[in-house]
Formats: sequence, structure tokens, C-alpha cells
Amino acid sequence: MITSCLLSMRILLLSILSIFYSCEKDTMNAQQPQINIAFSYLALGDSYTIGESVKEHERWPNQLSDSLQAIGIKVEKPRIIAKTGWRTDQLQAATDTVIKKDWDFVSLLIGVNDFYQNWPVQAFKPKFEKMLDSAISFAGGDNKRVMVVSIPDYGYTPFGQANQEQISKGLEEYNATIESVCKIKEVAFTFITDISQQGLNEPDLVATDGLHPSGKQYSLWVERIAALSFFNQFN
Repeated sequence: MITSCLLSMRILLLSILSIFYSCEKDTMNAQQPQINIAFSYLALGDSYTIGESVKEHERWPNQLSDSLQAIGIKVEKPRIIAKTGWRTDQLQAATDTVIKKDWDFVSLLIGVNDFYQNWPVQAFKPKFEKMLDSAISFAGGDNKRVMVVSIPDYGYTPFGQANQEQISKGLEEYNATIESVCKIKEVAFTFITDISQQGLNEPDLVATDGLHPSGKQYSLWVERIAALSFFNQFN
């Protein structure tokens, strides 16, 4: 009888100590600082993404990263794979340099040079579809972490003013094709072309080269892009 009582008391004591240890452990874990890891960002494109004729901090991917930081979304400095003059197929070839396949989010802006070099939209579409598939693969296969930006309208710059109507019509067709592909693949599409079409009325929206957007215009893009519900997933 005594032995049985002692055994019961020992079990009870061990149970109490176990509960105490568990509570203490939970308290210690709760006191540990939470590690807030910054999200990685891959920006793919051409002269508009690399920021031809503007300073590095004025590039729209860099401004976007800064704007997201300001609203509490920690984002690493963007890795930019872009070059002035690149067509979609040239960007596709350059993405072979991408080793990491699980970027937290990826942006894509491409197509103006395909248009400028007179590629018909029917020939552009399959190249864009392939490039978008690659962008999705870089986001770990998650199409919800990819965002496509429309092509700005360089017809509203001093460089393109003489052929404004033709340029605008052609880019409208290109952008409609891009948007339709994004809808099919359920990828976020952001239209900024209307902002670029203020370039002749507001010369400070155009860079000193008379062709590319200025840092100020890129900041207007970023205001629109950063407000997207797309970024709610990173809060």
C-alpha cells in the first residue's frame, strides 16, 4: 500500500514538473525576437526595367522596393536582369544566368523592342508566353507571385512624336495580347501605359534622352503598382 502511494506521488510530481517545464519553455519561446526576413525580388525586362537614362535609385524596381519598405513590407534590393534593346527572345536567353528558382516575387516588362523591330504581334505572342512561363518558374512555379507591367507608349516622347498614332496603335495591340496571356495564366497585370501618354504634355516625365521615362514618371508607375492587392500576400 505504501509503495503504491509513493509511486502515485512520484507520478504526480513528475506530471507537475513536466507541465512547469512546458510552460517555461513556451514563455521563453514567446520572448524570442521574431525574425522578419526580407522578400526576394527578381525584375526582368529591357531598357524600361534597367532604367536607361536615369540613376540607379530612380529605376522603377528600385523605387518599388523602397515604397514597399515604407509601408512595412521588407524587400531585398531587386536583382535586375534587363538590358536596353532586348527583345523577348534575348531576355529569355539571358535568364539562363538565373540560378535561384524560388524568388518571392518576379516582375516582367518586355516587348517594346519586338514591336520596334517590326515583329508582328502573332510572332511576339508565343515568345511572350514562353518568357512568362519562365518568370513563373523563377517564382517557384507560383503564378500568384508574378506581376507583368504593360509596355509604355513611346509615341508620346520627342523621339516618337512624329509617328505617335502608328506607335500607339501598335503598342495597344501588343499590350492587349500581353493582358490576354496574363488572364489565361492568372498572372497580375498592371497597366501603366496611360501614364506614359502624358509625356508630351508633361516633359519632365521623359528622360533627357527624349525617349525613356524619367525618374518622376517611374515614381508614378510605382504609386500604382505598390497599391495593388498583389502585395497583400507579403504583409
